[in-house]
Amino acid sequence: MPEVLALIRAAFADMEGVIDPPSSLHRLTVADLVAAEVWGIGRTPLACAVFTPRPDALYVGKLAVAQAARGQGHARALMAAADARARSLGLPALELQTRVELAANHATFRALGFVEVARTAHPGFDRPTSITFRRALA
Repeated sequence: MPEVLALIRAAFADMEGVIDPPSSLHRLTVADLVAAEVWGIGRTPLACAVFTPRPDALYVGKLAVAQAARGQGHARALMAAADARARSLGLPALELQTRVELAANHATFRALGFVEVARTAHPGFDRPTSITFRRALA
């Protein structure tokens, strides 16, 4: 799991100074990942995501792809794995969140079939800071 944490931190590094409030990844530890359902691609991880079952959807968090591995279909492959995992749990959808400021992420998730369903604010903010995206399973 140390390699997974390093991948997530590296993949999220370009958000520093862009998003407000700062990412929760600063509080993420190896112990958190060990306790989570982490899916990855590659012996040395090239891509990963954390899957969390919720009552009405499988939440996909901390989706990360190594800079050198981007554009090779890894995010799409992880979403296909998330689809299969959600189906195995009898869940009807996938859900994820991204920050308002990260327009490239919005475009990526829309290209993967997600639609915006909500905007929320972190505590202490009077403006939306996150966008929730959802994709119903076919």
